[in-house]
Amino acid sequence: MTIADMLTRKGLLTTEQLAEAQSHTQAEGLRLDRAVVQKGWLTERQLLEVFGEQLHLPVVTLEDRAFDGELLRSLPARVVYRQRLVPVGRVDGLLQVATSDPFDLYAFDDLRLLTGLNIQPVLATREEIEKVIKTHYGLGGDTLDEMVGEDDAPAALVEGSEDLLEAAQEASVIKLVNEIILEAVNERASDIHVEPYEHHMAIRYRIDGVLQDAPVPPQMHRFAAAIISRIKILANLNIAERRIPQDGRIKFNVGGRQIDVRVSVIPMLFGEGVVMRLLDKANVLFTLPQLGMDAHSFELFKGLIDRPHGIFLVTGPTGAGKTTTLYAALNAIVGPGLKVLTVEDPVEYNLTGVNQIPVNAAVGMTFEKGLRAILRHDPDVVMIGEIRDLETASAAIQAALTGHLVLSTLHTNDAASAPMRLIDMGVEPFLISSTMIGSMAQRLVRRICSKCKADYEPDRAHLPRDLELAPGDKLWRGTGCPNCRNTGYRGRSGLYELMVMSDALSEKIIERAPQHQIVSVAKQGGLRLLREDGWDKVRQGITTPDEVVMCTAG
Repeated sequence: MTIADMLTRKGLLTTEQLAEAQSHTQAEGLRLDRAVVQKGWLTERQLLEVFGEQLHLPVVTLEDRAFDGELLRSLPARVVYRQRLVPVGRVDGLLQVATSDPFDLYAFDDLRLLTGLNIQPVLATREEIEKVIKTHYGLGGDTLDEMVGEDDAPAALVEGSEDLLEAAQEASVIKLVNEIILEAVNERASDIHVEPYEHHMAIRYRIDGVLQDAPVPPQMHRFAAAIISRIKILANLNIAERRIPQDGRIKFNVGGRQIDVRVSVIPMLFGEGVVMRLLDKANVLFTLPQLGMDAHSFELFKGLIDRPHGIFLVTGPTGAGKTTTLYAALNAIVGPGLKVLTVEDPVEYNLTGVNQIPVNAAVGMTFEKGLRAILRHDPDVVMIGEIRDLETASAAIQAALTGHLVLSTLHTNDAASAPMRLIDMGVEPFLISSTMIGSMAQRLVRRICSKCKADYEPDRAHLPRDLELAPGDKLWRGTGCPNCRNTGYRGRSGLYELMVMSDALSEKIIERAPQHQIVSVAKQGGLRLLREDGWDKVRQGITTPDEVVMCTAG
């Protein structure tokens, strides 16, 4: 029975769809079942169910399956990579092998000769098989296998710098680097770390703020120089210069999304270390309601950014989401009636309706110079990427005094420290009290995975003392599943500590009062600390106590 017969007898394809699919197969050189999936008429899982019924083959799910190392070694890695087959079990002397193509009979015959075992095919989707191969056999293993298999590849790819340009242009190296970046995009990574060591090369992805090892085949170390050279070529860096740090930028299109990649290369003991930051516009341009603020803080924050003038500061460590919050604020207020200008280092995302200026220290274009220049462009709202020194702070103060709303970031641990930090830079306290309208500290905590979220009765003795729970209250955690890479977390949410300036706070700033006094006055005015916002999100089942403790001070 042909594939067409199977699908039409089941009523899964109409006569018109069958004719269109057959036309598509001739034009694209696809098999009928692949064309049907590509058209979106059936899922691969539905097709496998039909094939399994007709061919008397079981259809399995690989996501939750535990794989034994000895079983995985029963097939050579080269065969796994080339045939896209995965050993999943042994039953009565039979080797069960998962495949997404039950019609590839030659592959099963080869396996029978290679292993000396009888082969029992089972069906699984391509996506699941690919995930198992990446997890257990290593990312880019098939490409590396091709490189090792080429007679002259190792010499061309591994030897000195005179060969690096040629090596970096090899199709196999290009494909491998693309696979590394594509895997990072698919896993929602914010950064890729490429780290050379004496006997191996590590690749790690930062996912939801936490670094996680990417499984890589051991032979990848042999091609480290070629891989790093390829990345440097993409970022328009000098591949012959390996003694000093270099920075560059790459642009990729992945599935219709534009991904900007900021590249930093630093010389290390056993080669060059590379960190690539992935800037995905689709994943960062949030609206204000999506940021995770509680309703009260959201109303206060919206009121502050709607003011005609003053300085508002977002504070926190690197990676706390400060720039994302400012972009969300600009998106909320930008419109035909306002002129919005930014000075950033670098410009991370293009915002429609916003005039963005990149800082370029090499030619003397600093935050301070950029800010003074854009004030002559008649702006209503100004965003400064970061206030780093007295010159930038003074220019920001001057902009606020002359009737502009100024948004910026500052590296402090909490909202109350922001005015103190400006005073430490050398800004007069009376200028801060007359221009600053508020500050907001923020952190990012990981969200509990929605697919494996489960409630539990906590042991009160092991909970932080300031986490208040009513009798009988339960908490939530992720038990671990493929959706969250078995971490129990997927995605992140913000914790916010919003301090709105008041007359009482202004007096304390002018008096240069210590931070604990400013916090005390702010709490009387309604300030909720980061930790308190974190416990609210724990009680709501958004995150876990461990995440809040890790991100906030006790």
